[in-house]
This record gives sequence, structure tokens and C-alpha cells, in this order.
Amino acid sequence: MKVSTKGRYGLKAMVDLAVNCKGNLCVSLKSIAERQGISEAYLEQLMAVLKKNGFVKSIRGAQGGYILEKDLEEISVGDILRALEGPLNVVECVSDKKNVSCGSGTCKKCVTKNVWEKISDSLSEVVDSISLKDLADEYVDDEKN
Repeated sequence: MKVSTKGRYGLKAMVDLAVNCKGNLCVSLKSIAERQGISEAYLEQLMAVLKKNGFVKSIRGAQGGYILEKDLEEISVGDILRALEGPLNVVECVSDKKNVSCGSGTCKKCVTKNVWEKISDSLSEVVDSISLKDLADEYVDDEKN
């Protein structure tokens, strides 16, 4: 599985929001875009997906912007990546989709399917074990050094 710019930039934006959202103070897309070097227009698209998935909330007005909808501990890297990228499977034949073929017959008889399932499961376990709080704390610690 290769994480696209959607996943990479969306995760960066969420960490930035986690670090810079103090109390109920909103963080503007412009400020995130400037700090992270991401196009504001692209960030708008990413935030729309993150908002739809219940991770962020938008506030309108002069002091508007975005705030986190959930506590930092409740949002995992896996949650964010799945919202932006879809399933985190290394190959399509281990997805939950019906009638998926790897091009060499049925997946039920595939001698390597077990390998792909184990890799996908391990990937999910790792990204689900890292919370947004973990990343925000790490970012703050790195900034201090």
C-alpha cells in the first residue's frame, strides 16, 4: 500500500490542528497551509472529508476555521488514513469487497493470500496504535529541541 498525498497531507493537517487548536480557538486553513507547505485549496478538500468523517468541525466567521471534533486520544492514525485513503490493504484481494480477483484465478485458492492478510493486519495494528495525541506530543517535543 502506498499512502497518497491525501493521506500524508491530511495527517499533517490533523497534527497541526491538534498542536495549534487551544481550547475552542479555531485554526484557519491559511495558517495550516503556511506552516505545512500545503495548498489551501487542497486542504479544503481534505478537511471536507475529515469533517464528513467526524474528525473536525468548521466554524464560520471572522475568527472561524477548524477545531477537532473528538479528543486527541480518540483519533488514531489509522482512522485518519482510512477516512482519506480507504481500506489499508496492501493488495485488493484481502479487502472486504466481493468478487475481487488477483488476475490468476480465485483468491480462495491463492497460495500467497495469507501473507497479504498478515501484512495488512500488521499495518492496521500499527496505525491504530498511534493516536493523534501521540503525534502532537512528539511534534511539540521535537519543536522544543
